[in-house]
Amino acid sequence: MLLYFYSMTIDLSSVRKVHFIGIGGIGVSALARMYLKSKAQVSGSDREADSLVISELRRLGAAITRGHRASAVPKDADLVIYTIAIPSNNPELSRARTLGLKTQSYPEALGQLSIGRPTIAISGTHGKTTTTAMVAEILVAARRDPLVVVGSLLNRVRSRRSNFIAGRGPLVVEACEYRRSFLTLAPTILVITNIDNDHLDYYRDLVDIQSAFAELAGKIAPTGALICDKRDPRLQPILLNTRCLTIDYHQFDKMADKLSLRVLGAHNRLNAAAALAVAKVLKINPSISHQALEKFKGLWRRLEYLGRTRQGARLYDDYGHHPTAIRATLAAVRRDLAPQRLIVVFQPHLYSRTKLLFKEFAESFSAADEILVLPIYAAREPVDKTISSRILASAIPRAIYVSSITAAAKRLTQTTGPQDLILTLGAGDVFVLGEKLRYNH
Repeated sequence: MLLYFYSMTIDLSSVRKVHFIGIGGIGVSALARMYLKSKAQVSGSDREADSLVISELRRLGAAITRGHRASAVPKDADLVIYTIAIPSNNPELSRARTLGLKTQSYPEALGQLSIGRPTIAISGTHGKTTTTAMVAEILVAARRDPLVVVGSLLNRVRSRRSNFIAGRGPLVVEACEYRRSFLTLAPTILVITNIDNDHLDYYRDLVDIQSAFAELAGKIAPTGALICDKRDPRLQPILLNTRCLTIDYHQFDKMADKLSLRVLGAHNRLNAAAALAVAKVLKINPSISHQALEKFKGLWRRLEYLGRTRQGARLYDDYGHHPTAIRATLAAVRRDLAPQRLIVVFQPHLYSRTKLLFKEFAESFSAADEILVLPIYAAREPVDKTISSRILASAIPRAIYVSSITAAAKRLTQTTGPQDLILTLGAGDVFVLGEKLRYNH
């Protein structure tokens, strides 16, 4: 099924009251921050009772309710923005349309931000969040005053962690392929980090995924640029669809290798190479780019060091939820952190992803000494009894099924010590385990 977005142009300066459905989402929350900064009255709802993102939005002045109820929508809202993860019969969205309120999906709202503004869109199955953040830091350092929307929280120097940077310059945005949502953007510069099998609950196969990227690349103006791995066979169909300058980010590999990056892993050096390619197109002084990347402190939930447990084990957390990302993350931990024993706590994300990539998941944990598999985080999907974490754990060498985050915490407290490194992995709420285990002394 294809998803088509309609275009609704809204005078953003006239929006004084805006409601967000799914305000706790990492992308939607960035737009909420933008409206809060413009002094608009912001309200929202989310199925989560509380989270780091929601707590910060509340601190900034947003009124947020738990769950979705029609009564949560202000009758006089100038605009209602909603995540595309909600169903079409969501009571708040239905209420907004019944009231005749202006509504925009999150992708539509992002697309409007790119109208008439140079747009640097960072796409790809893996690495787009970190690459977006790296490009943002380069532009900030170069005083290009970017407007930034990124899918994680930036660990910036002398600043609260945020997924939004206000600016009047070019838009730097993480462009997600899920349900072809990135097609609302009009990129001046497009980065494609890589293409892999993902979101197979929506896409038919890899060819279908490639078609979405090809359509996005076809929107780049002849005066723009596409930055990608030109040698990757999966990118070849996309390259056939471009009219603009194409740059291979591997031209910048050696430059990236010479940098003293704070973020770990060979995959992050590739991300840095892509960011350097963007800086080159924008004619930013290389010394500024290099210094910005060496100061880059990483992101929330991207191989983030949390501290140590009371028993002395090191704690790290990562958002990795695809077999390719898992392998890259474990390789980085083994090479750069050299733990005596690596214990991974994995929370599968989505029944469909777990089922469709089952074999790949079963083979992706070879670098770990012990794997605890938590129940599947269903997110937007109904229960599928044909797949479970028990089934997955039985297919992974050295893995066991653990029924809850509390049970995992109890086991790790009893079985780990200073020689161990505990890594929590997944796109759900597995990071809560690290918060439980961290010893604040």
